[in-house]
Amino acid sequence: MAEIENSPRQSSPDLDSPLLYVNRELALLEFQRRVLDEADDPSVPLLERVRFLSIFGSNLDEFFMIRLAGLKQQVAAGVREPGPDGIAPVELLATVRRVSNELVNDARRVWRDRLEPALAAEGIRVLDHAALPVEAKIELRAYFETAVFPVLTPLAVDPSRPFPHISNLSLNLAVVIRDPSGHEHFARVKVPGTLPQLVAVAPSPQGSGATFVPLVQLVAANLDALFPGEEVVEVHPFRVTRNADLVIQELEAGDLLETIEESVRQRQFGFVTRLTFDTSMPARLLDDLLVNLDADRADANVTDGPLALDNLGALYAVDRPDLKEAPFLPAVPRRLEGKEPDIFAAIRAGDILLHHPFDSFAPVLDFLEAAAVDPDVLAIKMTLYRIGRNSPVVRALLDAREEGKQVAVLVELKARFDEERNIEWARALESEGVHVVYGLLGLKTHSKVALVVRREGDRIRRYTHLSTGNYNAITAQQYTDLGLLTCNDAIGADATDLFNYLTGYSAKTDYGKLAVAPINLREKVVRLIEREIEHQQAGRRGHIVMKMNALVDRRMVRLLYRASQAGVAIDLLVRGMCSLRPGIPGVSDTIRVVSIVGRFLEHSRVFFFRNGGDEEVYLGSADLMPRNLNGRVEVLFPVSDPRLVSVLREEILGAYLADTVKSRVMNADGTYTHAASSPNAPPVNAQAWFLRERATPRLG
Repeated sequence: MAEIENSPRQSSPDLDSPLLYVNRELALLEFQRRVLDEADDPSVPLLERVRFLSIFGSNLDEFFMIRLAGLKQQVAAGVREPGPDGIAPVELLATVRRVSNELVNDARRVWRDRLEPALAAEGIRVLDHAALPVEAKIELRAYFETAVFPVLTPLAVDPSRPFPHISNLSLNLAVVIRDPSGHEHFARVKVPGTLPQLVAVAPSPQGSGATFVPLVQLVAANLDALFPGEEVVEVHPFRVTRNADLVIQELEAGDLLETIEESVRQRQFGFVTRLTFDTSMPARLLDDLLVNLDADRADANVTDGPLALDNLGALYAVDRPDLKEAPFLPAVPRRLEGKEPDIFAAIRAGDILLHHPFDSFAPVLDFLEAAAVDPDVLAIKMTLYRIGRNSPVVRALLDAREEGKQVAVLVELKARFDEERNIEWARALESEGVHVVYGLLGLKTHSKVALVVRREGDRIRRYTHLSTGNYNAITAQQYTDLGLLTCNDAIGADATDLFNYLTGYSAKTDYGKLAVAPINLREKVVRLIEREIEHQQAGRRGHIVMKMNALVDRRMVRLLYRASQAGVAIDLLVRGMCSLRPGIPGVSDTIRVVSIVGRFLEHSRVFFFRNGGDEEVYLGSADLMPRNLNGRVEVLFPVSDPRLVSVLREEILGAYLADTVKSRVMNADGTYTHAASSPNAPPVNAQAWFLRERATPRLG
């Protein structure tokens, strides 16, 4: 990295220099490399490594659908102005294509050279159809005829039948056939996405283990059934990725729900961002595909491995617990143990901190289910972002409505790739009389808040659950998140004002305890950082610890540089994108950036400020990104109980900062290296430590 120079008139480096900022797209690709590292780590159980490779494939698909698509749009629109990092869109697009293609090729090498042989050694095989014995091919032909053939639709291309639409993320076969008169024709066959993409092969009588063949190969091997009387001359698989970012003109939308439904449908028709094909495809066919897809040659990517890495995730279903992480039972707070605990009495006894997935998500469901049937509960208000299938949260809300409670729910329809599911839940809630709103014009509601209003004697008490994660019982077992159950009056009053802001008309800007974006959250964080600078300058040892998913807001990065220049010690736990460069002399000497990628997806956001010894900790839904601070409704909430502050600082943040197994330390050039462990100290895996301390191994 080039050296930052001081201006003759300045006593310190220029904090607006592009050399001080890592490009966010390249930072995101660097995060995908860390995910891929987990797939290539022999210390990770084998099927977990396959799962990481599948996650990597899915993440890269989303990168091409959203991030690369956005770059292409900028270039097409003639945007030339560089970002904070000084890279113009044209240059960045070329770099992103090169780096992403290198990553994809690395991933396929991990599959071919590491995982596939290791799986085979354990009796789990993914074989080419051509390598199967005759008996297996006969059995698979029968499966093809009964389960696959009825779903297939061959589409010929000729003057009367134009080139068909190729939908987003679809696997296809480009087929060349020769008719009895010797003329060759082109046809496209779409591999059904509704069927298992890895087809199980029945084991031989003396065999063991599990064998699969890719569905795309099974279809290719049986094309004679689709083209009877024709000769199949060539078959070449290919896959298309399209722009999938929804552009919603909310001001012009008469009905936001219907507008988003239509936008989701249009996602299949976005412009092509990637065409993936195997090495057998001849140049003439590739040229025809590029022309008919209106795709750039630069977006064509040849591979000698699986075209859809995410499909390999199906292997995780193989019943081999010895090749997976050990299951566990999450803990339940002591105050909530017992057959039927009074959850409201438990919350009145003191705030309850939940650290998922090490702590169970059940107390959150119990809170909502108890509120649904408690005759003293008058109202339930809640925000829903990513809800998931078969949601027990929605069932509790529907039960509450049946019990005559007033139920108001904000369902965020613009949660990317969850739009359709959220629309279904919104309609289900509305049909039962729940008050459903879709958020504020021009803003996504990303905060996670549930408010229960309860009559207790001659007073009304408000119980609140606030969280860094979604109300999703499935991801609560897969993501690390922090939640707080409280009946603090000030937080309850703020939550009431927040819901009035979300469901009605409110210009309130003064929240007592909560910081709410886009109203005052940015200003709150700025004041907290500036206060640490003041403490440091007064000799009171400033210290900031922040844990988040992404740090790319330029103003926040600049302010953290200022804090470092003042001598404030800054520890940043940033899972994904980080635009800040640590360890630059005179700029970020006191900043350490660590990314942890492990068994569970790090998703919690924690903001710790030493505050001259009077420590403060905030949790919330927001990352330090412009979209979170300016374009979303986010909530940052304080943890006031000194006991819980100590838990967060010493146990949770302390464990993450001590991690030497799953942590990667960011270098000034934007690359990452594994954290070095002391030769005299045992290695520390923060997530494994939380499991040992909080959860119980599940036997059987």
